[in-house]
Amino acid sequence: MANSLEFEKPIHELEQKVRELREFSNTQNVDVAHGIKLLEDRIEEERKRIFSQLTPWQQVQLARHPDRPYFRDYIERLFTDFLELHGDRRYSDDQAMVGGFARFEGEPVMLVGTQKGRNLQENVRVNFGCAHPEGYRKALRLMEMAERARTPILSFIDTPGAYPGIGAEERHIAEAIAVNLREMFNFTVPMIAVVIGEGGSGGALGIGVGNRVLILQHAYYSVITPEGCAAILWRDGAAAPEAAEALKLTSRDLKRMDIIDEIIPEPLGGANIDWDEAAENVRKVLKKHLTELRRMDAEKLQEERYRKFRKMGVFSE
Repeated sequence: MANSLEFEKPIHELEQKVRELREFSNTQNVDVAHGIKLLEDRIEEERKRIFSQLTPWQQVQLARHPDRPYFRDYIERLFTDFLELHGDRRYSDDQAMVGGFARFEGEPVMLVGTQKGRNLQENVRVNFGCAHPEGYRKALRLMEMAERARTPILSFIDTPGAYPGIGAEERHIAEAIAVNLREMFNFTVPMIAVVIGEGGSGGALGIGVGNRVLILQHAYYSVITPEGCAAILWRDGAAAPEAAEALKLTSRDLKRMDIIDEIIPEPLGGANIDWDEAAENVRKVLKKHLTELRRMDAEKLQEERYRKFRKMGVFSE
């Protein structure tokens, strides 16, 4: 995990000095423990300083960090007995959308989520995390299975948006997402959506309706990516930082507007620093909300989910 963002460079420069000191100590047999300790303390202070004052655009960059854990990484750490299911039974198996039955804390759940790749080959296979219509239809098929099996549905969101290409339009991407939205409000099982990285546009909302919507501390959730917003409003993608500020897409903004229910804390420096700690934080919050939702009957789950989304939005004249 050696990738670094521009604003992280002061930290990585100090970490490089620590590595050099350790190498010097090993090769020259010189005790430099005190110097290393001073540098490590400074690294911790610098990390706290930087991550306490991130701009919205820097938060977006962190949500896209190439070392950030993806959906399958959370599956490995949080769930057992994962049985992946494939295909939409209409067109093909979209690998940008992953799903199947699993166990969480010993209880059965249905998992659905978008998956990104670690390298070019993987990203081509999963279409950079942008699902086609068949991906959303696969997700709906699996959620319908969960409804019949009376199994809670957990969705994990990490996508810049649904795929906007010609093929997706030919196979009716907007219709696929719209049908998902309609049907997700009708399910009578507990539903929790977790934004673990990027939560972009209808591509995120297509699996994002839930009784609880959770978000990791440095993830974002927005009607459009900052670059897309900048291209429309400013006619210049370089205005993405200004767009990120205007979109109010950070976890703090979303919680303040009651768009999401809870912010899941990340390790200092982001989930990319420690996958296990990030997953454990997700586990604790998921367990709490799932326990609450399991106590509700079907009618209450439907009504709460409907009212949650109906009250979103503030209008002023």
